Amino acid sequence: MKNMKISEAVVRRLPIYLRYLNELTMKSITTVSSQDLGHKLDLNPAQIRKDLAYFGEFGKKGIGYDVAYLIEKIQQILKLDRQIPVALVGAGNLGRALCNYNTYLKDQMKIVAVFDASPQKIGETINNLTVQPIEELKDAVTRLGVRIGIITVPAIEAQNVANQFIHAGIEALLNFAPVIIKVPSEIRLHHADFTTELQSLAYYLD
Repeated sequence: MKNMKISEAVVRRLPIYLRYLNELTMKSITTVSSQDLGHKLDLNPAQIRKDLAYFGEFGKKGIGYDVAYLIEKIQQILKLDRQIPVALVGAGNLGRALCNYNTYLKDQMKIVAVFDASPQKIGETINNLTVQPIEELKDAVTRLGVRIGIITVPAIEAQNVANQFIHAGIEALLNFAPVIIKVPSEIRLHHADFTTELQSLAYYLD
């Protein structure tokens, strides 16, 4: 696997598998087949088996997958078997919603710091997180070991915030601002643009 380039599509499906496996655990279901996974997730069972086979042989023919074991292995693949601190810049409505979502996240990945440039927002508390001035970003990233940054600022400020995150030493960015930002090749960047998603959905309407 170390020498094999795994496609982004495969990586994006792994959290979907993990979510459903966690649902099975809550129902005390201990084994699941690729057919069951495919039916529930509306995916081809062969695709699921192929996705998982990139990382090892986790299932048994005629039995399926041990749910607890597969959860453990997918967590290891996604590096969710360790703590991954996250920082967020932009304490507006969306930023607040994401901070409040912390309650539903596992302990391995949580927003541990939130920042804003507005004096009116600095010092406010959002789900036990105190909004800090953007000038404290670099020190906080170093002190807390932050590896992922979330951007929820207006489009005009997004590139500047990305630059500050990069200068602070983060490894990956999730950008919610409706604008394309540029980062060095060693920084992983994902865009979460609601407008783009809605517009692409419109194509499929009758």
